[in-house]
Amino acid sequence: MADKPLPTWVRDDNSIVACTEKIRVMKENFDEIKQITQDAFEDGLLMEVSEQQMREALHQLVDQLVDPYKKK
Repeated sequence: MADKPLPTWVRDDNSIVACTEKIRVMKENFDEIKQITQDAFEDGLLMEVSEQQMREALHQLVDQLVDPYKKK
């Protein structure tokens, strides 16, 4: 199965992030996250953790991410 392409990155005001360097960094970050997540997922399956539980735990991890730049 082919990877889905990354989205066109937008700011909160819906303007497009067009800086080539920023887009490159985002791609590298997502490639790294994907590989680390895949490795953790496979480790869980090898340790006989339920596939559904692994998926739910990974979703929870993303849901718990904190925005340190959030405007108050």
